[in-house]
Amino acid sequence: MAIQVFGAGVGRTGTFSLKLAINRIEHGPCHHMEAVLHNMPVQVPLWSAALDGRPDWNAIYDGFNSAVDWPTAAFFRELLEAHPTAKFILTERNPENWANSFGATIYKLLAGRDEGPPEMKAWLDMADRVIAKTGFPAGLDDTGLKNAFVAHNQAVRATIPASQLLIYEVKQGWEPLCEFLDAPVPDEPFPRTNDRADFWDRVTGKI
Repeated sequence: MAIQVFGAGVGRTGTFSLKLAINRIEHGPCHHMEAVLHNMPVQVPLWSAALDGRPDWNAIYDGFNSAVDWPTAAFFRELLEAHPTAKFILTERNPENWANSFGATIYKLLAGRDEGPPEMKAWLDMADRVIAKTGFPAGLDDTGLKNAFVAHNQAVRATIPASQLLIYEVKQGWEPLCEFLDAPVPDEPFPRTNDRADFWDRVTGKI
């Protein structure tokens, strides 16, 4: 069965918490960049091919029922074309706070990718291309990052039909998400995770 729930929000907008929430309300397993890190020999070539205009969405998302975060967020236009009735979730955040978080984590990691371990090179190169495709090439200052973040979110809003799009901040909790996905609201706190320390632990394989 084709995936029918995609995240169009970029990394550092609560996408890992969203992944956990989607899994909890039984719309998972949910694909996330973590899935690429855990299966680099398969996932990196598939995403590299997608960047070259040769996506195989069935292979990329094999075993998954939903997808959020990068690389997925870079391909919202292509995914809408391939899955015209799918639902999309745009995770948003204060642009200044996002730029600070992104600059201290993902952007910093990619800026130093030439010094990364050899086994990570293909993943780092693919991730750099994905993030540049989304509008964040190397070398942007804080203002450039904020402007690109706003531009991406505006492009998602302009592309995805309003009836298929949830504009969402994870601080809103379960209710908007569950209503959008026709799921019961769990009687437990919404997952809160993946702060900056968690990010570095995930990348280095500590968690």
